[in-house]
Amino acid sequence: MRNYFVLFIFGLLITFSSCRTDFDTVASSGNLKFSRDTVYLDTVFKNIGSGTYQLKVYNTSKDDISIPTIQLKNGLNSKYRMTVDGMSGNNGKIFKDVTLLSKDSLYIFIETTADITDANPTDFLYTDQIQFDSGANLQEVALVTLIQDAVFLYPKQNPDGTKEKIIIEGKSVDGFYLNENDAVNGNELLFTNQKPYVIYGFAGVPENKTVTFQAGTRVFFHANSGLYVDNKASLQINGAVSTTNKLENEVVFEGDRLESLYDNIPGQWNSVIFAKGSKNHSINHLTLKNAITGLNIKSPDNSTTIEIKNTQIYNCAEYGILAQNAYINGENIVINYAGLASLSCVYGGNYLFTHCTFNNNWQGSSQFAVNLSNSLAGATPPTNPLIQATFNNCIIYGSGTNEFNLNKNTNAAFVYQLNNCLLKFNGSSTNPDYQFKTDTEHYNQIILNENPKFYNVNQNKLNINTTSPAFAKGNQAYMIPLDIIGASRTSPPDLGAYQSAAFPK
Repeated sequence: MRNYFVLFIFGLLITFSSCRTDFDTVASSGNLKFSRDTVYLDTVFKNIGSGTYQLKVYNTSKDDISIPTIQLKNGLNSKYRMTVDGMSGNNGKIFKDVTLLSKDSLYIFIETTADITDANPTDFLYTDQIQFDSGANLQEVALVTLIQDAVFLYPKQNPDGTKEKIIIEGKSVDGFYLNENDAVNGNELLFTNQKPYVIYGFAGVPENKTVTFQAGTRVFFHANSGLYVDNKASLQINGAVSTTNKLENEVVFEGDRLESLYDNIPGQWNSVIFAKGSKNHSINHLTLKNAITGLNIKSPDNSTTIEIKNTQIYNCAEYGILAQNAYINGENIVINYAGLASLSCVYGGNYLFTHCTFNNNWQGSSQFAVNLSNSLAGATPPTNPLIQATFNNCIIYGSGTNEFNLNKNTNAAFVYQLNNCLLKFNGSSTNPDYQFKTDTEHYNQIILNENPKFYNVNQNKLNINTTSPAFAKGNQAYMIPLDIIGASRTSPPDLGAYQSAAFPK
């Protein structure tokens, strides 16, 4: 008897589910509603697939309807593709007799892969429409995508199917060396502002060569990619002051996901790595975003000093700048949001930072704006002298309790000094290394634990106005005449990388 009951219930379920696939529907009357009338797919590079974008379609009527066609206006020739409620239709282009129940909705997901030749030559936009029904009942939703032409740099594929490799710190990684006489791209050691560059894998600068980035250059790095400056090689970034928010003269390094969702996501690409023994580096007006570590400087040739000026580094998963026994002269540097430290100078070195803003608003318990150390785990020898770490007219702040960390090993020199700096440190005052008010050998004119009142930390806008405690608190002896955006400093100067100005309304 029990078996008969189970079979009866099973039969009802089959009957019910069978009925659900055979709705009594009426034809669509052209009264569909949409979550948007235009779907803007963010900028994509030529022949590189976009992200997936969503359109929601609503049936607000009391009837279950059948939509005779949902299709792309350009049909099978369209560079867009769709899925409609999980169905792929005819190559993602044409769908027939789509049922939509009363007071219900369906999802359409849209993607594209297009070449620059598919776009309008005057504005580089590629467009199409999703058409619902036809004739008097026709409804359309526009699709718009900006296509960018670009220079693509990537490892070559070997005959056995493997990718070209280079060695970084003893490890073999997907990568290639830039060639000044490449048959396709010409001089790959000269990056210009004519087209953006997209890099896959690590682009290496060969020994005894210099890579140069002209003002206005844009470089987009794919996941796990980066720039590697080899032993005896050099990096020259020659950005300039921009006059608009487009940063038209800035050199920009960022990830290759152009959708707005990815604007501030850390860790999208690896790093700019300076090998041990690299030399003669100069960085001016660089904006670097969303890396694992922004500038990873590994014991370069200490016969020369790295110049880093007017540089912004944001949203790095580990470090903004990680310097290992390096010699750095930094002016007008701004760093914000780093998973471990905005600036970390380890294993000694020689550092001078003037009018810099080191902030860290990463949400966590063990992050710092600035970390200094004269040791390195696993290194031989384990310590190196910190010859100098001097901070003049700087801001060292963030969301943590203590944003300034000293990791001193007594087996090597550890020389540091902060002059006219705003500093956040709410920890115990018993440690002799952190006597900010009485230790004049290391600390002079320190403003302690006062909020600098940045314009908008979450948007990486670390400008200040005249209400900031950093206003006019600098020492003119250390003053750099122009700030990071080319504004003239007044005397006495403000602390940090920005000259104070009224915030935009």
